[in-house]
Amino acid sequence: MKAIKFAFRILFAAGWSILLAGGAAHSIGQTLEKKEGCIRIATYNVALHRDALGDLAKELASDHSRPAKSISEVIQRVRPDILLLNEIDFDQQGNTANLLDEKYLQRPQNGLQPITYPHHFVAPVNTGVDSGMDLNHDGKKQTADDAFGYGKFPGQFGMVVFSNFEIDRSQVRTFQNFLWKDMPGAALPAQPDSNNPFYNDEIQNLFRLSSKSHWDVPILVGHRTIHFLVSHPTPPVFDGPEDKNGCRNHDEIRLWADYVAGKADYLYDDQKQQGGLPSDSWFVIAGDLNADPIDGDSRNHAIQQLLNHDGINSLFTPSSTGGAFWAEKQGGENKNHQGNPSFDTGDFSDRVGNLRIDYVLPSKNLKISGSGVFWPKPDEPGSKAAQASDHRLVWIDVEK
Repeated sequence: MKAIKFAFRILFAAGWSILLAGGAAHSIGQTLEKKEGCIRIATYNVALHRDALGDLAKELASDHSRPAKSISEVIQRVRPDILLLNEIDFDQQGNTANLLDEKYLQRPQNGLQPITYPHHFVAPVNTGVDSGMDLNHDGKKQTADDAFGYGKFPGQFGMVVFSNFEIDRSQVRTFQNFLWKDMPGAALPAQPDSNNPFYNDEIQNLFRLSSKSHWDVPILVGHRTIHFLVSHPTPPVFDGPEDKNGCRNHDEIRLWADYVAGKADYLYDDQKQQGGLPSDSWFVIAGDLNADPIDGDSRNHAIQQLLNHDGINSLFTPSSTGGAFWAEKQGGENKNHQGNPSFDTGDFSDRVGNLRIDYVLPSKNLKISGSGVFWPKPDEPGSKAAQASDHRLVWIDVEK
């Protein structure tokens, strides 16, 4: 299966590279200046996850967390109005989000202006929540691989949304508990030798689609409500020939494609409300979606479900000056990649290479006026701070 996927990826990449060269995707602006009348929306996988519940809160409370200082410096440089953070451990009291906000974002980092977000949203996620089943078929239970999303404790690798604008909390929808089997035509994994289901009926009857969660967070921006659709699908790796993580990543991305296309009558949220967004809604899909358009190991180029979506404005691709610089300097698998390295958002090992896996994708009724990936070259401001995570902050500016 993996070999077939690789061969298909090479053939697909050749065609897609021609499209890029012909101008099917464009990059607009490297400057961090924001035009008047625009709002900046960003996603940032900050890698603020620790090995035990409470460890991150203790680290942040010390006022001396170097990663948190660097991450806050990046945020203070880019200054998003609406921001998703992936991989920040969740706790029921919301301590980690509050501590990051109060002790780091609201304090100057490296001489920069502090930034204050009057609104934020957190909720439980599936990582570390034990399923009670042997999900990875290793003969053991209650391991990190047997949680509904990989994790050593409930809330590891969580999410938080920060906003300068009011969040309509009464209309927030979460999809933590939606069952994978309830998606029509779901790409459920099969046993590679027999083509029998990899998960038996007992597991399918409890297996949740979302490896963390999917949130629809409505944000009130002037006369508009912008639905901030955020998630963090599982990486399409760390599995076997059954491609269970690749299948899940594909369908976690598909959930949003259906949600904004009027194809989500099957979908129910955690309050048992059915369906997706009305067709005239303003929305922005954001997150570490763990799928590169051309390179990497995603199943059937899963992100194309969004990049080729009729309702999504994906014409402009955020880029950086550092992506191409570091891809050339690091070499390794980067030499074999077909995608434009200026579009990369993740700095990974030489074996994997750097990839574009973090996205901010607005609806077509939102006009993009600027975009970027905060990945400076070594001689540019913020270069050292950007290395605090293996991901880079991605942002777009849209007109109000």
